[in-house]
Amino acid sequence: MKASIYETITNQIVAAIEEGAGLYKMPWHRARADITNPVNVTSGRSYRGLNVITLWMIAEARQYGNGTWATYQQWQEKGAQVRKGEKSASVFFWKNLSEGQDGGQADASGEEDGSRARFVARAYNVFNADQVDGYEAPAVPELSKAERIAKAEAFFAAIPAKITDGTRACYIPSEDRVEMVPFARFEEAKGYYSVLAHELTHWSGAKHRLDRDLSGRFGSGSYAVEELVAELGAAFIAGQLGLPSEPRMDHAPYIGSWLKVLKSDSRAIFTAASTSSSGLFGGARQRRRSLRLCGECRI
Repeated sequence: MKASIYETITNQIVAAIEEGAGLYKMPWHRARADITNPVNVTSGRSYRGLNVITLWMIAEARQYGNGTWATYQQWQEKGAQVRKGEKSASVFFWKNLSEGQDGGQADASGEEDGSRARFVARAYNVFNADQVDGYEAPAVPELSKAERIAKAEAFFAAIPAKITDGTRACYIPSEDRVEMVPFARFEEAKGYYSVLAHELTHWSGAKHRLDRDLSGRFGSGSYAVEELVAELGAAFIAGQLGLPSEPRMDHAPYIGSWLKVLKSDSRAIFTAASTSSSGLFGGARQRRRSLRLCGECRI
């Protein structure tokens, strides 16, 4: 029996997690900042959700130096040719099987606002710019380290969260407050922003925001899943800010739980990616559709 798109992508993610587990390297970790959010060559738009993780993972594994992707036909329309023998990457889009009142993209459950619209995942294949001849990528100005820090500072300053210095990094639901180890304690700015993005993704799950269940205790499946949501959220934010996303040894206890969840439910990673991407970037309507998953550092 042919594997579904859910199984195909989940199996790729599981294999990447298992391969990188010894070094705590997950598929969403990127050592390079130059490949930020993958974009489509025709529309110029960024891919979203789990497609971002999938394309990051493949670009990192194959050492592509470009974040531009397109289908075989789209490359031909650009006057470029995919080289013979090149292997494509599978990504997906949500297809609306019944006309909803206002359309839009559904969450990973395939349902939107009750039963008004039904969505299913449909796969299609794309190739990276490094796999084609006849295409010259436009020069993209690279931000200096100072410019990237300024961009990150502006982004986080615009989030109306209460952030205080402390001895640990955590989100405290009872006080609706994020506690952070002071900036000076980090070896590099990118480490501080990565941890802050992680905790702010937890912050986005408060009852009066996305209303996720943050009550799971350490060691529980719900706790591990919320950590996965926060990990993905931090990776998406890093991509938007042009920052690398690197392994964190303190997340080692969650790897086994993540694998257990993903192996038991081929749609779990779709749900986690959908939920995390709606956290700090999604609009109000997308937030209302966010799935209730379950909250590293919650006190």
